[in-house]
Amino acid sequence: MSRGGEEARGGPAIAILEMSSVARGMVVADAMVKRAVVRLLRSEHYTPGKYVVLVSGGEEEVGEARARGIEVASATLIDELYLPKADEQLFGALDGLTRAPPPDAALAIVESYSVTAAVLAADTAVKAAEATLVKMRLARSLGGKAFFVLAGELDQIEAAVDAATRIISDGMLWGAEIIARPHPDFLATL
Repeated sequence: MSRGGEEARGGPAIAILEMSSVARGMVVADAMVKRAVVRLLRSEHYTPGKYVVLVSGGEEEVGEARARGIEVASATLIDELYLPKADEQLFGALDGLTRAPPPDAALAIVESYSVTAAVLAADTAVKAAEATLVKMRLARSLGGKAFFVLAGELDQIEAAVDAATRIISDGMLWGAEIIARPHPDFLATL
């Protein structure tokens, strides 16, 4: 995304805003990309009538865009997240990339009631343990919920799930499950 001919610099920062209004969410997205040179990764509505805006870029730029978004969102803001040093794995997952887990890896599935909670938990999990983020789904066709799937050695997956579930605020965690030895037919469905 560019502003005034400038190209958005790549950066490790991410900001997410969730709003209760689709119309205001669109205004927020526009205001955020007008405020700073950031990359607009998501700007979309989801059930039940909410809107999510996700931007990435340099820490300062994302911080400026986030501040403007919060200001414009006003009372429609449901939740927000700023990750100044987001893990690299998040970027591919947020772009819809799905990685094939190794055939002997354990899996973890963490599900939350909000997009921001899932992204924060995924970032925390992959920083806390040697785990690969293989899939992430945010809100769309999930009734506003979100989930992510991790793969790795069982002890690392257990550590990742522990870290992820501790960081999600009360009431936002829907569930977390571990599959120690997934069947190859199941792995093929990921």
